[in-house]
Amino acid sequence: MANPFAAQLADALENSWPAVARPNQLPPPGDWWQIWLLLAGRGFGKTRTLAEWVCEQAVSGQASRIALIAATAADVRDVLVEGQSGILAVAPAWFRPVYEASKRRLTWPNGAIATTFSAEEPERLRGPQHDAAVCDELGSWTRPETWDMLQFGLRLGVKPRCLVATTPRPTKLIRELLAREGGDVVVTRGSTYENRANLAPGFFDQVIRKYEGTRLGRQELNAEILDDVPGALWTRALLEELRWPVGKSMPDLSRVVVAIDPAVTSGEEADETGIIVAGRDYDGRGYVLDDRSGRYAPFAWAREAIMLYRKYGADRVVAEVNNGGDLVANTIRMVDENVSFKAVHATRGKVVRAEPIAALYEQKRIFHVGSFPVLEDQQCSFTSDFDRGSAGYSPDRVDALVWAFTELLVERMPSYAAYALAREQAEATIARRRAEEEARRPKLTPAPGSVEYMQLLKDLNMP
Repeated sequence: MANPFAAQLADALENSWPAVARPNQLPPPGDWWQIWLLLAGRGFGKTRTLAEWVCEQAVSGQASRIALIAATAADVRDVLVEGQSGILAVAPAWFRPVYEASKRRLTWPNGAIATTFSAEEPERLRGPQHDAAVCDELGSWTRPETWDMLQFGLRLGVKPRCLVATTPRPTKLIRELLAREGGDVVVTRGSTYENRANLAPGFFDQVIRKYEGTRLGRQELNAEILDDVPGALWTRALLEELRWPVGKSMPDLSRVVVAIDPAVTSGEEADETGIIVAGRDYDGRGYVLDDRSGRYAPFAWAREAIMLYRKYGADRVVAEVNNGGDLVANTIRMVDENVSFKAVHATRGKVVRAEPIAALYEQKRIFHVGSFPVLEDQQCSFTSDFDRGSAGYSPDRVDALVWAFTELLVERMPSYAAYALAREQAEATIARRRAEEEARRPKLTPAPGSVEYMQLLKDLNMP
């Protein structure tokens, strides 16, 4: 007679995490390391790895006070705790923690506690102490000082440890951790392709086809750390130099604008809508204050822009209207009819518009207040021959940045109106001369019955 307990135990062991995980999803051997850095592409299984490691630390008693940190409070709640591969989903039924969302806390039956934190609020980590921590998408954290606050509090137990799982970005913090590889940091790498058996076929049909072979795909799928692009208008060293020091008070701002580069369409395949908040002080220096770009429905991006307009006390919303026309202004007015709005038209190419702003960075006249990983990725990949097809994206965040500082810092030359009028007249004269030359050219009449003649009749819509 079969032993049902033995059958259940065998089934549990067969489906346990050590049995189903890939080798690079399991903790490195040995006790010499303090930080496990998992650099992997989208869909690799980073969240499942984080959740399983947290549960193992709690169940085994190796950790009793655990910090769970993600880029935002919503990310740590919706992905790391309640997500399909989150802690509540992977914890065994016999040892599942109780989640108290209002207290940002999970409590296991043995008393182990995990507390959630947002990387946007580093001060919350100033007091608590921990003996283990997990950090989700470190490359997307907008406040790098959150990492420092975590390290100060990671001091309980004999060997406090931290697991960092992120899609690699060449940020200063990730580069510093990589430089410590072989010391107290162990690095594991993985790509999206390794987890293909567990991903929806549509993901590979759409996402892989779109991004495979592109620079963005190398980072997001193959988990490569990409260096500066030769010929880019910005470099990472320059942006790091121009990052406003943490804790240093900012000067009073004379102007603040919210700049928008709206996408023509919405949906998963659409371009992002660039939304950048920037300011100018009384000495003529500029500051990037916020980046809320993303994929929005039209009313959603307008609502987000107005929220930022009010939050930062901005004096104007600036938006490109080449594609949307009056619809852009009307959408803004639907949210707030009294907002100060300025429509701008792109009469020159992206690179020509961006070069004066890049020059202001070179002159040390623009600073980044915080970290803006995606925006800075776009800046450091933006070259004079930028091609959105090979890059895999449209530089909408850079466009919005350029519009913001064009409004705040770029001064038109004296007598610009006269110059603009003369340019328009010259362009009209050139167009007229070309039309006259075309009219003077002899017209070749095709012979009746020829292929050219029949095509001419067809073009003229004649029977």
